[in-house]
Amino acid sequence: MNNVRNESGKKAAIVAIVANCIMTVLNITVGILSGSYGLVSEGAHTLSDVATSIIAFAGFKIGQKPADKEHPIGHGRAEAISGLLIVVFLAVVSYEIISGAIVKIYDPSLITIPDTFAAIMATIGIFVNYSISEYIIKIGKEIKSPAIVADGKHQKTDIFSSVAVLVGVVLSNMGFSILDPIVGLVIGFLILKTAYEIGKENIDNIMGKVPSQEFIQRIKNVADSTPYAQNAHNIKVDYLGSYAVVSLHIEMDGNRTLDETHKIVHVIENNIIQEIPEVKFVNVHACPIGLTYDHEQEIEK
Repeated sequence: MNNVRNESGKKAAIVAIVANCIMTVLNITVGILSGSYGLVSEGAHTLSDVATSIIAFAGFKIGQKPADKEHPIGHGRAEAISGLLIVVFLAVVSYEIISGAIVKIYDPSLITIPDTFAAIMATIGIFVNYSISEYIIKIGKEIKSPAIVADGKHQKTDIFSSVAVLVGVVLSNMGFSILDPIVGLVIGFLILKTAYEIGKENIDNIMGKVPSQEFIQRIKNVADSTPYAQNAHNIKVDYLGSYAVVSLHIEMDGNRTLDETHKIVHVIENNIIQEIPEVKFVNVHACPIGLTYDHEQEIEK
């Protein structure tokens, strides 16, 4: 499973890096030759895509490292951390594009009217970016990699910015030249919005945000279906990148021996890991049936 996941992550990174290198060169070259600031801005954006794809893959690779003495539950959070590094890159690129656009808006003499080559390049960009982003996000979701998904979502903003460039070029040639730097401004804010969304998602991952109730119910169903166990409760899930650590309480007959209880607990743990692939570690606490107490109380009380 790890080998398949590793190969899929590698494939997504290679596709993203190669495609973005090509698009960067084409966008900036055509942007300069055609006089389109919007297209040059898009070139800067795709250049940042190269850096973020490398960061995403680095986080993915580190996250794949097995548990060791210093990291007993693995290195999964490296993927979420790499997602936050992507946010930093996006914020810097966004600032550069927005500030450059504002300068041109305040001084229209700096604006040049882009020619039809810019429109052709923008159209190509729409189709290329859609295909790449959908492919990367699909792989990221399949292998449950926050870093790869974040990279795909970043790539997806290029679709909207390419559309904005195309509209700006067309309207600029109709006499609305001010729209070219405005398009650059829009691209800058789109990148900033993506940075916020990626940042929030990865911070939630690191901070251990409660997953969906559907996921909690899946865990409960597996635990409750184990013979001699019932009423799984106090289920807690902590995500570490692509996998999760689970703890829960389960009710059993209080007259069972410690040996019997120990075996049932391990069966529950194994069942959850086998039936829910994203769960990597499970800790089950056995409670006598009918016992009521405050799960939040300190142990010595």
